[in-house]
Amino acid sequence: MKFLSTFVAFENLHEVRRLCHWGPIIALSVIAICSTMAMLDSIIWYWPLDTTGGSINFIMLINWTVLILYNYFNAMFVGPGYIPLGWKPENQHDAQYLQYCRVCQGYKAPRSHHCRKCNRCVMKMDHHCPWINNCCGHVNHAYFTSFLLLAPLGCSHAAIIFIMTMYTQLYERISFGWSTVKIDMSAVRQFQPLMPFSVPAFAATLFALGLALGTTIAVGMLFFIQIKVILRNKTSIESWIDEKAKDRIQHYQTGEEFIFPYDLGGRWLNFKQVFTWSGTPKGDGIVWPVHPKCHQHTLTIEQLKQKADKRVRSVQYQVVEDYNGACCPLSKGLQTFFRTPCTEEPRIPLSKGDIILATRGTKWWMYGDKVLNEEEMKAGDRVRGWFPRRCVEKCHYDTAANDGTSDKK
Repeated sequence: MKFLSTFVAFENLHEVRRLCHWGPIIALSVIAICSTMAMLDSIIWYWPLDTTGGSINFIMLINWTVLILYNYFNAMFVGPGYIPLGWKPENQHDAQYLQYCRVCQGYKAPRSHHCRKCNRCVMKMDHHCPWINNCCGHVNHAYFTSFLLLAPLGCSHAAIIFIMTMYTQLYERISFGWSTVKIDMSAVRQFQPLMPFSVPAFAATLFALGLALGTTIAVGMLFFIQIKVILRNKTSIESWIDEKAKDRIQHYQTGEEFIFPYDLGGRWLNFKQVFTWSGTPKGDGIVWPVHPKCHQHTLTIEQLKQKADKRVRSVQYQVVEDYNGACCPLSKGLQTFFRTPCTEEPRIPLSKGDIILATRGTKWWMYGDKVLNEEEMKAGDRVRGWFPRRCVEKCHYDTAANDGTSDKK
């Protein structure tokens, strides 16, 4: 198991710090509570040493926990795979089709994107997941998706145990007119262990049931999203690029035909790109199999076209009111406070007189890049994020398109 080498050899000790984040803390707490309560309730409801069914039930609970933790820790510690720092294509001529990342001091390989959280360019990046405190990408996509499948299945099993335990224990104490729905539990209660089902135990079981049902619904929805990504061989970011490509072609009436290059034409073929018997996905994360009508840089060329179009469409604003970068600034008005964007994208502090190139926004918030001086640009700095709309006003003369052409990232 690859993740064990991280703990035993301590070759990547800094990776262990990923556990010190609210996402893994909550996720592991839910797993621990549901697993522990399910095992305890199994002893009360279906004594594992008395019947074959009880033994199978208890072994399945242990297997769910082991498999869930195995895939969870692999998704976290194996990681998505990163483009080497300072990477350049073997053919220097291909560099013109790629974006350059100032932070990593190298070019972005096809399907890679720079993650602000990880501070690296990630292979086939789908998204940065706070629950594993890491990106979901090329290397750990199968582990992450397996975790999303196993967690709802394990929680569903635990939820059944919680319900049956509360039913059998309450039926013995209080009559609620349940005679019409009474379940024959004689086969599983031949032996009653000496473990009382008290009021605190009932409260804990009820709480665990809520966690199990909530996890089943929430994580189950995420699983269906990820399985759709895999069957289409199109990440969440690439879906957004594909949509923008269609909008760009329709807006400018160029007559182009954009074909997404990584859909191999069959769900099974796409599935096998991620899930393999060895557990290692196909490919090196840099060179990819593509559609017959496409080539390795079909998507990267489209990204460059969209970036040029973004510079043309960006609008220049001047900051007229200071902003400290707070997520929900009460001083900027109640509407700004309550309508803050529901995203992990950063907020940028503003000082009066700053120039912003805005690219998108809502009625109360805007997103854009701060125009930096030459020294900051040479250092590879880039400041972009959300800010309140009331803090800026549109410049009377807009030179955004001209200034933006100097941005080579």
